[in-house]
Amino acid sequence: MYLADSSGREMMKPIVILGTGLAGYGVAKELRKKGASAPLILITQDDGRFYSKPMLSGALGKGQDADALASASAEKMAQDLDAEVRVHTSVDAIDTAAAEITIGAERIAYASLVLAVGSSPIRPPMQGSGAEDVLSVNNLGDYARFRAALEGTKRVAVIGPGLIGCEFANDLLQIQRDVTLIGPDKWPISALLPEQAGRALQQSMAQAGAQWELETFNGDIEKTADGYRTELKNGHVVEADLILSAVGVRANIGLAKEAGVTVNRGIVTDAQMQTSAPNVYAIGDCAEAHGRNLPFVAPLLLQTKAVAATLTGTPTEVAYPHMPVIIKTTLHPIVTLPPAPGAAGAWQVEGDAEGVLGRFHNEAGEMIGFCVTGNQTAQKSALVKQMAPVGG
Repeated sequence: MYLADSSGREMMKPIVILGTGLAGYGVAKELRKKGASAPLILITQDDGRFYSKPMLSGALGKGQDADALASASAEKMAQDLDAEVRVHTSVDAIDTAAAEITIGAERIAYASLVLAVGSSPIRPPMQGSGAEDVLSVNNLGDYARFRAALEGTKRVAVIGPGLIGCEFANDLLQIQRDVTLIGPDKWPISALLPEQAGRALQQSMAQAGAQWELETFNGDIEKTADGYRTELKNGHVVEADLILSAVGVRANIGLAKEAGVTVNRGIVTDAQMQTSAPNVYAIGDCAEAHGRNLPFVAPLLLQTKAVAATLTGTPTEVAYPHMPVIIKTTLHPIVTLPPAPGAAGAWQVEGDAEGVLGRFHNEAGEMIGFCVTGNQTAQKSALVKQMAPVGG
């Protein structure tokens, strides 16, 4: 536990923040910027170091270990925020009626509670003697273990050809690993890209040495004398020294659900990021606002500012502008602003293996999504200006 001097605040109920990622520390920073005098208690299951989670999938090629990614210790953050930061601590329950959280036998009353509990890796069904050895990377500790496990390896299989899997595979290629990407997807990053854009990425990474096993998967992972082996449904055999599962993340909704808070894909909030429980807010990867769970940095930053404003006396709704997603596949850079899930319309795509430009138009002819890859990424700003108005 790290505790800053909070003399004079003993009688005030604290604002309690669960989580010390970009969302948790972010809202704490915004509260202090706005002059909030309330005590702050931040509680985290990890060591509370400050770092940017999106940097995890691009750190190998830069030669960065876990310590290099962390810019401040929990103790330093507690000092900077004039806050109490409890590390390696799990909250057992939330009592929204009493406005308290429970940690073992301890009960902590809160004035407001901010859930910034993030997301966890989705693990595809896997079995076999090697299934338990499959790694995932979701925090600094995971990254440290992954980096250590890579020592002395050459062949790495990445399960999941989506955004996270492709970013990690791109990074592994930078450190001369033989990479095979495996998954049932028809093309890479198919949830965010039209096929031609995904294929351009696939070709660029293949030219750098990546092997692709798409439209196939088998969760049978067996240990061998020198690594691991999986026979895919297409009959191909993949042998690897290490296997990374990177099929995406799922919002951590369990604690909120057990407390009776409304959940869906994420913890459901209104436009002010308040949940169905009074004085309980959710932000970041765990939150679902405007009907969407958006595990990206841009919406998170807007959420932290809005919640801090609300908690300091200025009720503020989150209004999302157009927020393109930058995909860190340096072998073939991508910026995409996909249409909302289920949106009616079609992609119009042009370009070649060097770069693709795609526009998604709705039935009224309005552009409601785009993607640019490779040598077309400089078109991003112009395309944002061509987008139909948000909410239009």
